[in-house]
Amino acid sequence: MEPLRIGQFTAHLLSDGRFKLDGGAMFGVVPRTLWQRTDPPDAENRVALELGCLLIRTPRGKNVLVDTGLSSKYDANPKFTRLYAVDRKSTLRDALKGLGLEPSDIHYVINTHLHFDHAGGNTELGADGRPAPQFPQARYVIQKEEWEDAQSPHERNRASYLPENYAPLDDAKALELVTGEYELEPGLKVLKSGGHTRGHQCVMIDSEGQRAIYFGDLIPTMSHVPLPWIMAYDLFPVHTLEAKRGLLARALKEDWTLLFQHDPRQRAGKLVERDGKTVVVPV
Repeated sequence: MEPLRIGQFTAHLLSDGRFKLDGGAMFGVVPRTLWQRTDPPDAENRVALELGCLLIRTPRGKNVLVDTGLSSKYDANPKFTRLYAVDRKSTLRDALKGLGLEPSDIHYVINTHLHFDHAGGNTELGADGRPAPQFPQARYVIQKEEWEDAQSPHERNRASYLPENYAPLDDAKALELVTGEYELEPGLKVLKSGGHTRGHQCVMIDSEGQRAIYFGDLIPTMSHVPLPWIMAYDLFPVHTLEAKRGLLARALKEDWTLLFQHDPRQRAGKLVERDGKTVVVPV
C-alpha cells in the first residue's frame, strides 16, 4: 500500500510474509458457513493471514515499528513452517530496506503483545547462534501485564509465548514496560485493550484532527469488525467485546482510519453506515 498520512505522521503498512491459522479458532463461535464466505479455508481448515507490521514516522523524526512478524529464526524449522504454512518470500527486513531503513534506524518497537507472530522479529540469531535484539537501538514498549504473563505462561497460552522472542530484550536492558495508556510522543500513544491477552495494547495516532488505530489482535481482520466475531484464541473474550464496542463506536463517530494487522486482502478501512448497518469501506 501507499503510505498513509495521519496529520503530521506517516504510516507504512508492512509485512513479514503470510501464514495460516485454523479457521474455527480464528472465528470462535461464528459458524463456518458464515466465515468461509469471506475467508475461504484450505483443505486443512486454515485461513490465510498477513504477518502485518506498521512503521510510523513521527513529526520529530522517530521511526516507530509496531510488531515484528516472525523473523528468520523459524525458517529452518520444517515442523513450524508446515504447521502454520509460513510464506516469507517477502519479509519485514525487505520492506524496511525498501524504505531506506536498517534495523539500527528504529527508535521504538511497540509490541501489541508477545505472541510469536507479533514478537518473533524482536530478535534474530546472532553470529553465535543465540537470539539477540534485532533492532539494537530501539526501546521495546510492552504492557507490564503482558510481560508478566509471558514470564509465567500456562497451558492455554504456552504455545504462543516463545522466550527466545522476548527474553533477550531484558538481558539487553531494552525494555520499556508501561501500564495502561502511555504516550510515546505527542500524538502517538498505546491503549491497553485486554481481551486477546490480559496486557494486549492497540496503537493510536492522533494528529491535526485525524486519527488512526492499529488494532493488533483485538480486531485482526476486517471480517472481525462485527461485535460477535471474536477469536477463540482470546483469553478474555468478553473484554474483547467491550473494547470493540467502545472503540468502534468512537471510530464511526470520529471518522478514524482502522488498520488491520492480519487481513491478507485489505489492511486499512473506515466505518460508514449504509442501509442501517455499520460496514467497513477500504482506504
